[in-house]
Amino acid sequence: MALLGILLLANCALAPKDDPEALAEFQKLNDPIEYTNRGIFSFNQALDKIIIKPVTGVYRTIAPAFVREAIHNFLQNLRTPVILANDLLQGAGGRASDTIVRFFINSTWGLLGFMDPATNMGFEQHDEDFGQTLAVWGIGEGPFLMLPLLGPSNPRDFVGKVIDYFVDPINWWASNSDNRDIPILRTLVSGIDTRDNLWDALEDIEKNSIDPYASVRSLYRQRRNDHIRNGAEAINSTSSDLAHVVEVAGPDTKD
Repeated sequence: MALLGILLLANCALAPKDDPEALAEFQKLNDPIEYTNRGIFSFNQALDKIIIKPVTGVYRTIAPAFVREAIHNFLQNLRTPVILANDLLQGAGGRASDTIVRFFINSTWGLLGFMDPATNMGFEQHDEDFGQTLAVWGIGEGPFLMLPLLGPSNPRDFVGKVIDYFVDPINWWASNSDNRDIPILRTLVSGIDTRDNLWDALEDIEKNSIDPYASVRSLYRQRRNDHIRNGAEAINSTSSDLAHVVEVAGPDTKD
């Protein structure tokens, strides 16, 4: 967080106060350190091109779609404690009940979560994290950030990721046992799974977007706002403005 603060102070662009239209656009983009963010985005693109995309391409080649879907379902099932905690922190009792029912159905009939019979029974998958909880509590997102490896974010969501890490019981167990490699392996597999789910979206941005960075920024903010509203219609013009693009980074397109 100290590093983020230094970046903000060192690279913060001055708002165009004498031009109302330019000021409105500046505030809408919410990207005062755009120059630094674009540099990090270029680094992430290079890393993706050299390592992440080729590894994911091999994964997509050797693993049929149904196997990749099963792995995705299993990873989502492992996140249940984090999702449940945030359901409760947001006061969403109904969604918390669905989360509990989904976990028991998918962990039993769904063979440890590799299958998702709960969805067919009417208990739809949803995702929650502490970044969304902070938003529900009224905490502002702060400026847009592009993080190395992690991709698009903001201070609120970055703090949320840290809290979710410590809330996750798998990480508790690993840190108090001789299984410290488990969270690392899980992170690597989750990263490949996320890149797999984003494959078509990123290909489309790469081929068709004039400014991939701006597309990713808009896409991320639209998706996060949609998740915070739990898919409900925007209730103000600011949210509507953010909803003009279609997921990047982040948890994945199936959430």
